Amino acid sequence: MEGIEHKMISVNGINMHVAEMGQGPIVLLIHGFPELWYSWRHQIIYLAAHGYRAVAPDLRGYGDTTGAPLDDPTKFTTLHVVGDMVALIDALGADMVFVVGHDWGALIAWRLCLFRPDKVIALVNLSVHFNPRNPKRKILENVRAAYGDDHYICRFQEPGEMEAVFASYGTKKAIEKFLTYRDRAPFYFPTDKPFGALYDTPVIYPSWLSEEDVDYYTKRFEQTGFTGALNYYRCVDLDWELEAPWTDAKASVPVKYIVGELDLVYNEEYVKGGGFKKNVPQLEEVVVIEGAAHFITQEIPDKINKHIYDFLQKF
Repeated sequence: MEGIEHKMISVNGINMHVAEMGQGPIVLLIHGFPELWYSWRHQIIYLAAHGYRAVAPDLRGYGDTTGAPLDDPTKFTTLHVVGDMVALIDALGADMVFVVGHDWGALIAWRLCLFRPDKVIALVNLSVHFNPRNPKRKILENVRAAYGDDHYICRFQEPGEMEAVFASYGTKKAIEKFLTYRDRAPFYFPTDKPFGALYDTPVIYPSWLSEEDVDYYTKRFEQTGFTGALNYYRCVDLDWELEAPWTDAKASVPVKYIVGELDLVYNEEYVKGGGFKKNVPQLEEVVVIEGAAHFITQEIPDKINKHIYDFLQKF
C-alpha cells in the first residue's frame, strides 16, 4: 500500500485520522463495524489510479482517530458523525464530494444525504439500504419485537458488557468471527455463548482475508477497545429522537446501491419491491452480487471498484 498518505485533521472537536491517495475529485469512503479506513485499501489504490482523490477516515471512536469521549455514548449520534463528515469535507477544501459507504458507513452516508445533500455529488452505498424513520416505534423496540433480546443490536446496548465479552473471548478471535461471517440468518449473541453456534467453530480464512489483514484490525482494536464502535449502537434510540425533523424525508441525491446476496442485512422484498425507490427517488441502480456476503469491499474488490468507478464517471 505504498503511496497512501496518513494524516491527522482536526474536525468537529476531534482529531481524525485520514488515509488518502490520488488527485482529482474527492471520493469520501466511510467504513462500518468493526472496521477501519483499512477496509477501503483496495478502493483507495484503484480510485487513485483512475483520476480520483480517495479519502478514508477512521470514524470517531475507531482506530487512530482520537478525542471522542468514549464514556459518553450520546456523543456518537448520527448528528455527531455526520457533523464530522461535513467538517472533514470542508477541511479538505471541497464544496461537494462523491461518497461511498459500507455498513454503518452506509447508514451515516444516508444521513449525510438527508441532512446536507448540498455536500454530496452522488452516492454509492454498500450493504445497508435506506431506512425511513418510523415515527411510531423506536428502533430497539422494533429489533426486540422481531428478534428477541439475544440479537446483536440488543446485546450491544449495556456499556461495558460486550467489551468484557470480547476481552475474554479474545480480540483477534472476535475480529475473525465478524469478518468471516457468511449467513443471511440474524446475528445472535447469547449471554453464555458469544457468536452463538459459531462460538466454538474453527475459523477458516477465505482467500480474500489474510492473517496480516486480521492482525491490522486486531492491533487497532486492542489499542482502542470496542467501546467507540459499540457506542454507535448504544444511541440508536437517541438517533431516532434527534432525527424526528426528517420523518418522511427522502435521500435526494443520485444513488447506486450494491449488496451481496448473502449479506445478513439484505432485504430483498424492500429493495426490489418498490419501497426503496420510493424513499430514494434518485436511485439509479441496484446491484445484487451473487455469492457475495457482507464485507464486499474486501471480498470482491475488483467488482466493487469497477461498479464504483462506472457510477462516478456519470458525473
